Amino acid sequence: MAPIHTLARWLAWPAFLGLGLTGSALAFQSQSPVLNFVFVYLGTFALLGLAERLMPFEPAWLENDGETANDIAHTLLTKGVVEVLSGLGVVFPMLAAKVFAASQFLRIGGWPVHLPLPLQVVLALIIAEFGLYWAHRLAHEHLNLWRFHALHHSVERLWVVNTGRFHVVDSVFKITLSQVPLYLLGAPVEVFLWVGAVTAFIGILTHCNLDVVTGPLDYIFSTPRLHRWHHSLNLREGNSNYGENLVLFDQIFGTYFNPDREPGRHIGITGKIAKGFLAQLAQPFSRKGQRQILGSKPKAYYEAQIAAELERERAEKAKIVLTPKS
Repeated sequence: MAPIHTLARWLAWPAFLGLGLTGSALAFQSQSPVLNFVFVYLGTFALLGLAERLMPFEPAWLENDGETANDIAHTLLTKGVVEVLSGLGVVFPMLAAKVFAASQFLRIGGWPVHLPLPLQVVLALIIAEFGLYWAHRLAHEHLNLWRFHALHHSVERLWVVNTGRFHVVDSVFKITLSQVPLYLLGAPVEVFLWVGAVTAFIGILTHCNLDVVTGPLDYIFSTPRLHRWHHSLNLREGNSNYGENLVLFDQIFGTYFNPDREPGRHIGITGKIAKGFLAQLAQPFSRKGQRQILGSKPKAYYEAQIAAELERERAEKAKIVLTPKS
């Protein structure tokens, strides 16, 4: 591997995150912080999409899976209540901050406003992450929630465009558990803005089909490597790495998973998701739809498939020629 390519793999993830957060800082100092943030986000999104084409983790994931229009629709129209507010799911926490800040009732208070803003943001990220972690974990452990979250896991390729592929119920649940505590504690608007920015950029970087090396960052942040394990079709691998921005609570509660091998490409769910945006929104509400989502084939069937393919991959990497026995 050429030295320049190796260097690019190490620098790409922190460089894109730094670019996004630097642009966010400039946007937040402007007269129209939310609007300018959208421009920064879309610009970073486009650059990341281009980088996926130049340096993909899995070339097969560049191929069209027929779900691009649905992925975009879910991102724009169903990620939280932003459908009414702005049509851009990524800015919901920022718009929520504007709404919440205008109302003081129900607030418990006690937010440490005397701390420097960077420390307030770190504290807010940890508090929000606790809610995000449990919202995500519960969505995997309880079928009443999984029926909504399965839409996100139904993808058979990971790339920047399907980052926001969430059912509206799933998104509202996550936002409630992560944003409301900050509101009740009296976190200022600036803190909400920064939590929204960090979540937005780590989100697209976590989901991207970019061949990156994140090394020690895997122990702090939710990275592409960790999230690829989380999307594994093998439940022993997939029921892990629930952190959205940080993996602190995965470390604490024993759900951190990062073995010393490359994540597999076998992702998805055992069930079947409806075709079409509206059908996907309606599917979890009917018994027939729930049965389709849960699937019919046993987990062991898929685990055996994965084990066989992993063995073939190991054999290819070791340059072992397998010949049939006579």
